[in-house]
Amino acid sequence: MALFPAFHGTSTVKRDSSSKELDWLSNQSFRSGDALALHDIALEKAKEAEKGERKESSDKSCGRISGEESEGESGSGRHKKRKKKEKKKKHKKHKRKGGERSDSHDSDSETVYPSDLLRKEQEAQRPKTPAEVEVDRQGKFRWLDDLVSAADGFFCLDRKADPANWQYKSLYRGDIARYKRKGNSSLGLDPRKQAVSWDEPGQENKKQRTERRPERYFSSQARQLLRADALPARPPPPGGDAATQGPNAGPSPSPSANFIQLPSEESEGRAAKGAGSSGVNPLGVYDAGTALWLEGKGHAPAQPDQGPEKKKQGVEGAEARLTARVEELNRRVRENPTDTQGWLEFIRFQDELALWGAMPGGGGSEAERHRVSTRGALEKKLAVAERAVQSNPGCVELQLERLAACGELWEPAALLKEWKKLVFLHPNSAPLWRRYLRFCQGHFGTFSAAKAGAAYGKCLSTLAACADGTMLSHPPLPGVEEDMLDIFLQQCHFLRQTGHSEKAVCLFQGLLDFTFFKPDTVKELPTRQQVDFFEPFWDSGEPRVGEKGARGWKSWMTQQERGGWLVPSETDEDEDEEGDDEEVKDKTLPKWRIWLDVESSREANHWLPWRPDKSKGQSEEDCEDPERQVLFDDIGPSMIRLTRPDLQLRLLCGFLQFLGLPVSAPTYSSRHLESLLLDDLALLQERPDPERPLTSFHPPSAGVAPVGRAGVLVEPCKQVGLCKAGEEFVHNVLQQISPLLALQDRALLHLSWLQYEKLKVLRCVHSHNKKRLRAQGKRSKRLAKCLLKEPDNRGRLDLWREYAHLEWLLGNLEEARKVFDTALGLGVARGLKDPALCHLCLLYAQLETEEAWRAGEGRSSGAGTAAAASPAVHVLTKLAEEATYAPFSGQVAPVAVLKARKSYEQAVEVCLAGLEAGRAKKGQHLAGLVGCYALFQYLTMGMDAANTVYRQARERLQLQASITQQKIVVNSSSTNANNVSIAMAADCEALAVQHAALLRHHTSTSVFPLVHLREALTAALTCSPTSAPLWHLYVQTEARYHSAGRARRFFHSVMKGGHSVVPYLFAVWAEQGRKELLDSVQRSGGQGETLPTLPENGLSNRIRSLFEVATGTEVGAQCPLLWRMYLKFMASEGNMERAKGIFYKALQNVPWAKGLYMDAVLLFPDSVTEFLDLMTEKELRLRAPMEEVEILMED
Repeated sequence: MALFPAFHGTSTVKRDSSSKELDWLSNQSFRSGDALALHDIALEKAKEAEKGERKESSDKSCGRISGEESEGESGSGRHKKRKKKEKKKKHKKHKRKGGERSDSHDSDSETVYPSDLLRKEQEAQRPKTPAEVEVDRQGKFRWLDDLVSAADGFFCLDRKADPANWQYKSLYRGDIARYKRKGNSSLGLDPRKQAVSWDEPGQENKKQRTERRPERYFSSQARQLLRADALPARPPPPGGDAATQGPNAGPSPSPSANFIQLPSEESEGRAAKGAGSSGVNPLGVYDAGTALWLEGKGHAPAQPDQGPEKKKQGVEGAEARLTARVEELNRRVRENPTDTQGWLEFIRFQDELALWGAMPGGGGSEAERHRVSTRGALEKKLAVAERAVQSNPGCVELQLERLAACGELWEPAALLKEWKKLVFLHPNSAPLWRRYLRFCQGHFGTFSAAKAGAAYGKCLSTLAACADGTMLSHPPLPGVEEDMLDIFLQQCHFLRQTGHSEKAVCLFQGLLDFTFFKPDTVKELPTRQQVDFFEPFWDSGEPRVGEKGARGWKSWMTQQERGGWLVPSETDEDEDEEGDDEEVKDKTLPKWRIWLDVESSREANHWLPWRPDKSKGQSEEDCEDPERQVLFDDIGPSMIRLTRPDLQLRLLCGFLQFLGLPVSAPTYSSRHLESLLLDDLALLQERPDPERPLTSFHPPSAGVAPVGRAGVLVEPCKQVGLCKAGEEFVHNVLQQISPLLALQDRALLHLSWLQYEKLKVLRCVHSHNKKRLRAQGKRSKRLAKCLLKEPDNRGRLDLWREYAHLEWLLGNLEEARKVFDTALGLGVARGLKDPALCHLCLLYAQLETEEAWRAGEGRSSGAGTAAAASPAVHVLTKLAEEATYAPFSGQVAPVAVLKARKSYEQAVEVCLAGLEAGRAKKGQHLAGLVGCYALFQYLTMGMDAANTVYRQARERLQLQASITQQKIVVNSSSTNANNVSIAMAADCEALAVQHAALLRHHTSTSVFPLVHLREALTAALTCSPTSAPLWHLYVQTEARYHSAGRARRFFHSVMKGGHSVVPYLFAVWAEQGRKELLDSVQRSGGQGETLPTLPENGLSNRIRSLFEVATGTEVGAQCPLLWRMYLKFMASEGNMERAKGIFYKALQNVPWAKGLYMDAVLLFPDSVTEFLDLMTEKELRLRAPMEEVEILMED
């Protein structure tokens, strides 16, 4: 009987040939017939049970042991594992590997079921393919006795390589070395240059999976740690925090473990004495720790590194703080649902929580987690805002926060519908209308110029109805007239930026007629009825404001009541001579280049609305471009009523600024329009003139491009002023409006006129065109003399000052001195109490100081004989004496200098005391007075004395300005306090500019610490971050000494406020100047040249990062100048694909800026058709269609 009874029949075949010594393997008491009968019964039952559940796949039964293999491999114990439960067999897929060996002690306990035998029998009966036979033959190890024939092959392919076989030339485990290596060094290798990797190939992937890469500063974990509660830089003393313990509190029972106290002198002495008694420290010079080390003793065990625990505690503390804040805000709004401030804090607090939402954890990339977290935060913010609006339906601020949260979640149509619903519910809220108008003109999906213009008209007509009281449901809010004027000016500049300059000019013409020439019979009527009376005058064809022969609405109305029409005035025959010039001068240029030239030319010359000339028999059909005609429907809804004289003056100043004239008076009541209107690169390009270090800031650039200059940003404007028709238009406006103003307002208008002429002369000087300078100088001098001949202007010292400065700029120094002396003879007796006289003497002294510096005299500008012989000191001394003026004769008496210093000191003290007491009535007085005193101290005593004067005056003025600002916050309806605050801010900025200019001039001409200039500039820019002259001085100062790190830190500190876009513009401008300097250095190929700077890398990435940060803010995203600079920079870097992406991104924020499209045409000429179609779709003004340009090229 065989040892395995089930296979007794197979084994008996070879029994006769086997040795008889193996009889002990037979079991004589077992009957093979009974075993076979039981086996047949099991097979029949298995067939019935598994008849419908058989699976024919071979991979699940490939590991089963066949009957033949089990007999041959019974000694080796090779069996396959199987599943013990049928439930797991059905519901869980388990991959088995063939040939897996089990332990020897498990081979006897494993049971062989009849169903397994049945499957193996069926597989054995199935014929195998030749490929399977070859795989079975080559891929299995078999005993030599099992080979039936030599054709079966004596070798097999081991497809699982064994590296030990190659390394040790053996398969026996005793020949394979097993050890663990200590360390990675190797003998004979240089550890600094050579090394051996002892890791096995399979362990590299494991290490990459287990070891975490070091985190960068911008990773989520690092940002989370930065937002966590900071660990104390200086730990508290062992006794605890002194602030939390009372005077009778006992000492702390246990000192802080994080605090390491420095030993006192007594304890060190005792330790030294104790250590000195031993033999290792005979002189007592070692401390206790060194002495113990010399004795062979160690310190107490060091505390384990608690860095990760501290970080974890900081993060947990920050999370606990955020949780406590959420609970506090929840409790606050739950207990008091009408607390609008609490709701606003709760809504804005969601942004801080969103920063913790994009933290590590969760699948996906960090960008994906950030996107999901941002959307979740917006949804949560929207839910909180909706709850707040339900509790406070009348709060406009909560409604605005809700719409801001909806901006990225809702569709444009639904968002526009919600905006319309909100302005319908709150028609008297000017801040809400501003946000709505910004949405209408800044949302690319729903934007068109016509729709935005209609929204402006709807806004102004609604606010006018509220101001009149005709809208009974909503009373007018305080300051509604100022808000209406701001919105009106915003509409005019919006039309100018879209290219519809004719409509903007007509809006100004209409409102000036509607305000200054209003008949007395309609003044008491509501605004809507006044507009109805105004429409017949507009459509009558009468000349309007700025046109020749204009008499105004009032004269026309009076003539109509008397009966009859006014006879139109005759026009000159040579009015339209400019139209005869050829628009296409070079037909060899590409088509897109010709289109840019024609469009820019028409933009500069055709910005005035076209009117039919009745003397020539013209009609409306004779206009070649119908867009140049403006109908009353385009301007009627925007007519508003301005009753206050200061607002009427602001309207006129706004029109002059629109035409390009410098205006000293503030045009807007707030700075919310600043970023929308900034589109002129002259704000950054007009740097201080090094030849005029003290007087190059008169007048400063406003950053708003005048009408007719919506050209390409890349190309500088070569035109000095407006076109010929535009200059005549400005002349007519000033002459027609001046008689209607008060005496002070009229003088301000004439001052702006003279400053405009001086500005044109300055541009001619910078262009180095002597012929143009001579012609422009004659015209400007003729105008100045005509203005001074008027009886009301003969005593106006500000006009005399501008005329004298004009002569000085033209190079006529002697004529300028005569004008200055004449003006001083007229008003020097007024003394230090006259602001105009102070400004006149200050300008005269500054010009004389610059001339002395250019002549090489008094470079140190100190006290002594040079000051006594200075014309500037003579002028300032005569101002303080308040006596009859005499021209400079060559010497200034020392006694007069002492008396003048005392007079200046007393006058400045009286002025500051009156300002603090609220008795100051005249603005801009302090700037002129302190400027004269500081310059006098500089010329007679030195820079330290002048620095002290400026610093003390600015400190007191800033303190008073902060007090006034607090009063405005308490009483927001106080118009007088607001005007005083604006005047104080202007005085602070003027003093800061004078101070910085004088310091810079002194540091460039003599040895003086630069720290004073830096401190003055940083202190002034912190208080006035929108001052372009101060930023120019700061950028030039830091660029001269190549201190990039300090400038970048200061720019970052100012930009954190985010209230203005001006710091971002100058930060980018400073980096671009540094990059230009670096490029020029790298391009210089001289062998022996000394490079002024070291090469610097990464400036392009830094500039791009600054642009991204700036455009990501609310004030930067709506600034056309910033986007155009970004587009120009990316194109200059040569990355045209990314530059085109920036263009389309800019369209999502400023789709109304026509200059942006023109820049794109210049940079991407291949897509000119696409850009023109886009302009037509958005209804921007297209003066030269491409079809017309093609006709012009053919002609």
